[in-house]
Amino acid sequence: MSLDHTHAANTSVQQILERAVTEEGYPGMIAAIRDGKRPWFGSAGVADRSTGRTAQPQDQFRIGSMTKTFTATVVLQLAGEYKLSLEDTVDKWLPGLVQGNGHDGTKITIRHLLNHTSGIFPYTLDEDMLEKYWSPKIMEHRFDKFTPEELVKIAVSHPAQFPPGEDWFYSNTNFVIAGLIIEKATGMSYADVIDYRIARPLKLKDTYAPGGETGFRGTHLSSYSKLMLPDADAPTHDVTEQNPSYGFAVGEIISTTNDLTRFLSELLGGRILPPSQQREMLTMTPVPDGKWLDGYSYGLGISSVKLPCGTTVYGHGGMNTGSWSYLYGTRNGERIMAQNVNGDWGAPTATIFTDALEAAFSQTS
Repeated sequence: MSLDHTHAANTSVQQILERAVTEEGYPGMIAAIRDGKRPWFGSAGVADRSTGRTAQPQDQFRIGSMTKTFTATVVLQLAGEYKLSLEDTVDKWLPGLVQGNGHDGTKITIRHLLNHTSGIFPYTLDEDMLEKYWSPKIMEHRFDKFTPEELVKIAVSHPAQFPPGEDWFYSNTNFVIAGLIIEKATGMSYADVIDYRIARPLKLKDTYAPGGETGFRGTHLSSYSKLMLPDADAPTHDVTEQNPSYGFAVGEIISTTNDLTRFLSELLGGRILPPSQQREMLTMTPVPDGKWLDGYSYGLGISSVKLPCGTTVYGHGGMNTGSWSYLYGTRNGERIMAQNVNGDWGAPTATIFTDALEAAFSQTS
């Protein structure tokens, strides 16, 4: 991309950030673009409403389901080292954990987990979980603590959605189980594995899995929620502190735009996984309409979408109580974009985020 095109793209993205605040009512929005040696960071609104502080590139935030790409990366590293196989069954690593109501861990493979074809019920759609975490009751429950095994138990208390490999459905339970397999295969905690295998080698100094920590280890964005109420005038609440054990290897990681763009650049650029595992991860299958995000395809812990400009980008999105995030880049990893809004209402994935991606990548096709 030429310098003129880069400047025009950055200007367009900045305008979208401003729109997120002035038209969509988000407290703030940030975006970072990594393009060779020309990194760019933009922000609008505030990082914290009480202080009025402007967001900075080093501000940490909860990345939500972008965590899945980290988890899948570790699993594929272990596969490349012959410490496990994608065709291993869940029961081989976690005997008896996934059983009952049509769930059978002897027939579900690690591949089924990573590409969402396991048929395991999503624990996040359990009625009790929805009542506690997708309603105003979240203010009473945001410090609740779960073990991964408890999350799986909630999932298998429901009927399986379909036999393994016969359909596709986005289930957070898949990546809870993948995280447990990582721990079993390595003998380390999930947090230590992320640090040892991803954060330290890539010098991602602000990226970590917090476990039961309810706050942040560094400067960070504050998170705001309307407690899932649809009213545009619903009051907002500061939900910055929360127990992330609800997410585990699904969505607990904390990072920054700088670290995220570096991670995805290294991943897509082929510098984290061996070629065979890289191909496995990026073998994309179209997601059936109505099952997740229409028009997207999914690989192993990573998705892709073809933008209106013709460029196909690869990455993942994430949602936490109090924020939405998006991380996508070109197939070769040469241009990467990370985004975050520090409010959890609306649907920025379908509007603000995709508009920003189009602005950022329109000259790369």
